[in-house]
Amino acid sequence: SDHMENIYGYLMKYTNLVTGWQYRFFVLNNDAGLLEYFVNDQSRHLKPRGTLQLAGAVISPSDEDSHTFTVNAASGEQYKLRATDAKERQHWVSRLQICTQHHTEAIGKNNPPLKSRSFSLASQGSANSPGVQRRPSQNAVSFFNVGHHRLPTGKRVPVMQPDHLVDVREMMSQAEGQQRDLIRSIECLPVSGHLTSLDQDLLMLKATSMATMNCLNDCFHILQLQHASQQKGSLPAGTTISWLEPKISLPNHFKNGAAQNFPAEINKPASVREEQSIAEPCQLTREPEEINPDEELEDICDDKEDDLGAVEEQRSVILHLLSQLKLGMDLTRVVLPTFILEKRSLLEMYADFMSHPDLFIAITNGTTPEERMIRFVEYYLTSFHEGRKGAIAKKPYNPIIGETFHCSWRMPKSDVATDAGSNFPARSPSEQVTLSKDTEGQAELDYYTVKFVAEQVSHHPPVSGFYAECVERKMCVNAHVWTKSKFLGMSIGVTMVGEGILSLLEHGEEYTFSLPCAYARSILTVPWVELGGKVNINCAKTGYSASINFHTKPFYGGKLHRVTGEVKQNMTNMVVCRVQGEWNSVLEFTYSNGETKYVDLTKLSVTKKRVRPLEKQGPFESRRLWQHVTESLRDGDIDKATEHKRALEERQRNEERLRAETETPWCTKYFLKEGDGWVYHKPLWKTVSAAQTQQTDTN
Repeated sequence: SDHMENIYGYLMKYTNLVTGWQYRFFVLNNDAGLLEYFVNDQSRHLKPRGTLQLAGAVISPSDEDSHTFTVNAASGEQYKLRATDAKERQHWVSRLQICTQHHTEAIGKNNPPLKSRSFSLASQGSANSPGVQRRPSQNAVSFFNVGHHRLPTGKRVPVMQPDHLVDVREMMSQAEGQQRDLIRSIECLPVSGHLTSLDQDLLMLKATSMATMNCLNDCFHILQLQHASQQKGSLPAGTTISWLEPKISLPNHFKNGAAQNFPAEINKPASVREEQSIAEPCQLTREPEEINPDEELEDICDDKEDDLGAVEEQRSVILHLLSQLKLGMDLTRVVLPTFILEKRSLLEMYADFMSHPDLFIAITNGTTPEERMIRFVEYYLTSFHEGRKGAIAKKPYNPIIGETFHCSWRMPKSDVATDAGSNFPARSPSEQVTLSKDTEGQAELDYYTVKFVAEQVSHHPPVSGFYAECVERKMCVNAHVWTKSKFLGMSIGVTMVGEGILSLLEHGEEYTFSLPCAYARSILTVPWVELGGKVNINCAKTGYSASINFHTKPFYGGKLHRVTGEVKQNMTNMVVCRVQGEWNSVLEFTYSNGETKYVDLTKLSVTKKRVRPLEKQGPFESRRLWQHVTESLRDGDIDKATEHKRALEERQRNEERLRAETETPWCTKYFLKEGDGWVYHKPLWKTVSAAQTQQTDTN
């Protein structure tokens, strides 16, 4: 291949916590399939400081930045490397992957992986079934030729002969046939009656038998590779080869065990072809769009997720999916079945956390720093209940890069809590300056407007930015969140990495906060959501802070959805408020003066958000982007929803590939990268500062 040339150059190599990163001179030896490194270029004629066999290795670009990547050898050894820039990383990664693939395929050529064989579908209990053709001597041990023997000291393990591999391959073929007949027999059962194809025990049997056969195939492939390496001497003795054959493809969803056959391109609905043909986002206008709140209408969508129908019908798909996952596996790049999705994007879910705008606006009405911190904690704890759509745990759509969501809320001024003793001074001339076109004429209005915008600013890692502001009350919140999900056995955990900042410009205060982890529990029965972890809220100017603990339910006993917290003054370490209760039910606030306040979240009024009609939304606004998926889910057509979803995901992959080939950076629309975070391009604090500066210059 033209790409199989030897390459060399300096890379940074991570050694340990003490030594950190060090420059080393690396050489890719394509002929030998080795990655070697030296202290520097001058020492290339000496013995390498380290060598990795690339056969069976995995080359992975890192999500932490655009320069880092890892080389995971089959032996378990790992090099964590860093290039000078993204272009150099791509050069090294592509060459290493080509070399790895070449040498991995070369090892397996003499013993190709097991080929599937077709077996006729036998009736239940038929004497012709492979299950009853086993010879009398084939018990569980002799069938796979497995035994426990203590080897004499000093004796080498005998090398498995090729004919033994042939015997094992034959036995594996028989086992696969039996497993396929088992699956077909289960699926031929009626859907109702005493024993059905949806029986929980039978579904579990299907999933575990599938996982067992996958594991046996992996083990057999390892035997093949080890045998080939011992014959050729290409790998050192004792090398452990990791899984090389892909598991059953996760994106290929199954319906009761049968693969779905999607129509050819020419037969695809026009909506799917439209989804695939939308131009490259950077070729569309990436200029920020000013959304007029008057164009937005009160939302009439109310997609509660309390229906278990689809989940019940697709139980076998869930079991099959679980059989492919490993504990701790990162699910960021795993394509999950469509039927477990909510009918909204993750960006819209963040907006639904703002469903109590009266509590949000009331924060700045607190007369003291202590009261404002307590009000923020009250608002923070009431936001999660409405952010969930029903009791059933379902997953929002993963936003595609460049996707945006806009909405607003109108809150009657009379509904926003104030204090009888609070005396806000009359606004000075500088405060009466027109801040933007949005504020013109609003002095006569009897309601406040809270505007919200969210954007998916990164795909790998998946990072969302969102911003909300109330211009009349001079307050805004800016946040960025990186969602990291992991498989935890019978649950899925989602870590919300990031930070939010609430700015109260009338008081010159900033409150930093984080978000708790979320867990989808009991994913095999009735899935439900639980929050967990500790979050902190801090205001550096006033010295007040809050510590909130979301408690996960213990294995035995305990309450669900329990939360505790306290607000204190850091200088004196005095606790001024304690809170306890359930984040989706009743919260109890106890103040330093002995008073107690109860908040019943189930009785709090919810303000409907206002959203532009679909025909006025841009092609990358969430509801218009996902409209065909949402409509199909509402109609219960899982196949069509999957097809639309797949078209969107494929388009995103194609666009990402094109940007990588042309070295075109992604350009965001509303958020700018600042340090490790993302900030709205026109935050209120900049607008207010500019307006006040202009007024000062005029005077």
